[in-house]
Amino acid sequence: MPIDDLINKIEKLKHGEIAGIVEKKIQEFKNLNKKSTDELFKELCFCILTANFSAEKSIRIQDEIGECFLTDSRDSIAIKLKNHGHRFPNIRATYISDSLKCKNKLKEIVQFKNNNEKRDWIVNNVKGIGYKESSHFLRNIGFDNYAIIDFHIIDLLINHNLIKKPKYLTKKKYLEIENLLREIARKTDLTLAELDLYLWYLETGKILK
Repeated sequence: MPIDDLINKIEKLKHGEIAGIVEKKIQEFKNLNKKSTDELFKELCFCILTANFSAEKSIRIQDEIGECFLTDSRDSIAIKLKNHGHRFPNIRATYISDSLKCKNKLKEIVQFKNNNEKRDWIVNNVKGIGYKESSHFLRNIGFDNYAIIDFHIIDLLINHNLIKKPKYLTKKKYLEIENLLREIARKTDLTLAELDLYLWYLETGKILK
């Protein structure tokens, strides 16, 4: 079965040196959950930056100008994003500036007991955030029950004959693929957060965030 081939690859990684890197990265995510509202907000901004853009480049931008997300005007952020090579500096600066109004609610929102409520609130209240970015944010601050379904993950699942290429990644399709990943996570005794890192490594040879 196609799913067995993917599971076998994941199991091999679980017993190699990558396992230690995954464990360390998951602990980093959980530690961020304990940090300040400002740190949570900067992570939210990172996820805004990643939409249709490189995660690696977004990490570099966050590291270099992340503090500006808290203090600068929209125009100032746009200039800095452009200077750092972001593909969509103006619209991402607008989203970051607009999302400041949600910053002080983040601690409250992430305490919601219902996982769907957490994600849906972020999707419905933060501009520039869809299901992928909202899941990415929640995973990166220590919640392990969300799948980050980007084109890397979709391509990997297509190549293993587990899904057909979706025309659009609607909410319904996102949750459908997430349920498939949840089943793979169950079969490999991993959380969705851990599984994402292993799948990303299988597809890209890298572990980021």
